[in-house]
Amino acid sequence: MTDPILALKDAKLALAGNAGPVEILRGITVEVARGESVGLTGPSGSGKSSLLMLMGGLERATSGLVSALGHDLSAMSEDDLARFRRGNMGVVFQSFHLIPTMTALENVAMPLEIAGVPDAFDRAAEELAAVGLGHRGTHYPSQMSGGEQQRVALARAVAPRPAILLADEPTGNLDTKTGAGIIEMLFGLQERHGATLVLVTHAPELAARCDRIVELRDGCVLESVSA
Repeated sequence: MTDPILALKDAKLALAGNAGPVEILRGITVEVARGESVGLTGPSGSGKSSLLMLMGGLERATSGLVSALGHDLSAMSEDDLARFRRGNMGVVFQSFHLIPTMTALENVAMPLEIAGVPDAFDRAAEELAAVGLGHRGTHYPSQMSGGEQQRVALARAVAPRPAILLADEPTGNLDTKTGAGIIEMLFGLQERHGATLVLVTHAPELAARCDRIVELRDGCVLESVSA
């Protein structure tokens, strides 16, 4: 693979436990190509979400290399990492993480305003319309269903036009029908913006939508195959 957009080499992650360090990831080596969609699968506790957090610089590897867009994430300060994520990554979580005191439009515009985008609210309105919520811009999270809140979270993630889109069980808190709609929007937004997508999921049918499946087991890559 030439110039991967994401690369991990022998990346390990250990977190403090009551009886000492607990190994979460045990030497992960994996690369993701620009524009590729990758599904991270495996049983609960296999390290899927932790691997996604390493890729996003939200956790620091205990050892090994983690790079994104050619930048060594472990060498960055917390402030530098935050700026790097803001300009290059969009993250969607299972829990929507919307700011309850902000409207849908304000939630989507917030990262754009922080980045100094001059037309932040116009772009936010465009992204809300793209997920079918152009009419809900003045509504607060408490006034929206779970599916609507996740659509706002999707719009917020893609509004800065990130090169990398990370999604951690984005349908985990939704019913089957609503979740299916969110997935269609997620892949549609990835295609629309030409982003690289890494998706954590327990659902085999969802992983099969990706270009490649990386299966984890006990903190190790068990298999990496084309879907």
